[in-house]
Amino acid sequence: MSAIQRIALVLTIIGAINWGLIGFFQFDLVASIFGGQTSALSRIIYGLVGIAGLINLGLLFKPSEEVSREPRPEAR
Repeated sequence: MSAIQRIALVLTIIGAINWGLIGFFQFDLVASIFGGQTSALSRIIYGLVGIAGLINLGLLFKPSEEVSREPRPEAR
């Protein structure tokens, strides 16, 4: 996994935690830290999380190294 994918994964996890807080407690952590949903900094964070989610879409279609390394069982 490249560094950009790791950063994207961390941002996606932050976004997931934020959405969980919104869903369960109606509390937007990003907005409360950075000055509301309409502040420029909050919008940048939301945008970065969205881009990170798009980058992580590639992980869905990347073959797992563990699966590809396992030898195929012999047909008997």
